[in-house]
Amino acid sequence: MQPLPLVLAALIAAAAVLAVAMPFVRRPRRSSERGPDAQPPQLELLERRDRALAALAELEFDHRTGKIADADYHRLLGPLRGEAAEALRLVRGTARRAVEPKRTTQKRRRRAVPAVASKEPS
Repeated sequence: MQPLPLVLAALIAAAAVLAVAMPFVRRPRRSSERGPDAQPPQLELLERRDRALAALAELEFDHRTGKIADADYHRLLGPLRGEAAEALRLVRGTARRAVEPKRTTQKRRRRAVPAVASKEPS
């Protein structure tokens, strides 16, 4: 066999292996370096809210089953409630901004609607 087809086949195979392996070899980007495919802030806030509420539910469950003493329960409850409240406030704030229409600086003028004389049959 001639060496040229073997070299081309080896280069194509190496390129294919490299193309498949690149996503696994790269380091993950930081959130500040993320591009347009990054998670939207709303999704991150929803995940934060879910984590906070799950932590509260788990703390409550552990307290009811006796795994956590009353003193520890009350010590942990305050910060978890604060985190859950903050997450809920942020989620509601971003949801309101997404729903509210953008306000324009110009006032809309009402158009005068001509009065229509109704003719009632006599």
